[in-house]
Amino acid sequence: MKLKICITGRNPNIIDDVTEHLKDDRGYYPAKIPPRKDALFDMVMEQRPRVIIICMGDETEDGIGTYDVLNMAFRQGNCTIIVIAGEEDEKLFMKHSELEHVLFLSRPVSLFALYEKLAEIEELQKKETEENLGAFREHKKEGSILGFRRKHILVVDDDPEQLMMIRDQLREFYEVTLVKSGQAAIKAMAREIPDLVLLDYLMPGEDGPSFLRRMRTLGTFADIPVVFLTGMKEKQVVMQTIAELKPKGYIIKPSKKSEIVAKIIDVLG
Repeated sequence: MKLKICITGRNPNIIDDVTEHLKDDRGYYPAKIPPRKDALFDMVMEQRPRVIIICMGDETEDGIGTYDVLNMAFRQGNCTIIVIAGEEDEKLFMKHSELEHVLFLSRPVSLFALYEKLAEIEELQKKETEENLGAFREHKKEGSILGFRRKHILVVDDDPEQLMMIRDQLREFYEVTLVKSGQAAIKAMAREIPDLVLLDYLMPGEDGPSFLRRMRTLGTFADIPVVFLTGMKEKQVVMQTIAELKPKGYIIKPSKKSEIVAKIIDVLG
């Protein structure tokens, strides 16, 4: 099975060159992703690549911070992040990036070194697949009761960093699904109805209250408990909305893990 590779960055010449070589020389078909937080977040959540290649060029301190969203891919496991950079870019990246683990590949790019690393990752992937094939053999006795089901929390927030932080806070105790808009939330709920929705109060387009009103008109989703996520400055407005729409309460952002879990326990038990 070929590696799933995504390539991003602000150096289009190197991106095109590396992409062409990977396709022609090794039969890989890397997906090109714009170096924006929302696009990188969607890539990690939807494509779950095994390798992410960042091609640096004309980077700024803030631009380098954009790639911090890729920590989520690293924490999910089995994702290698390769940064193609010159000497000065490498120093800039190391100074301003919060990524937990990356491999640097110097410019001009050594294709041999890149192919060797990809072959190593591909061999590891093959080994893991073979090991996992025989990892589980299930037997369920007729009439037996299945084990405890973890509660499912749907988090709706347009800020990828906020989504990742809440996911890290809750994943120990709950199944967590992350989406960035009300429309994406409807699709997620159609696949699996959550036990509770953590809903950002302020979002572009359809905000939290508007989405909750829409939920209430959809019979399947009308009774799902909702808790607003809100900043301190919207607190008074949120209180008015709570009186009108009667969600299960609100959580002030940024919030501690204990505060979020305590609120979920208060709602779900």
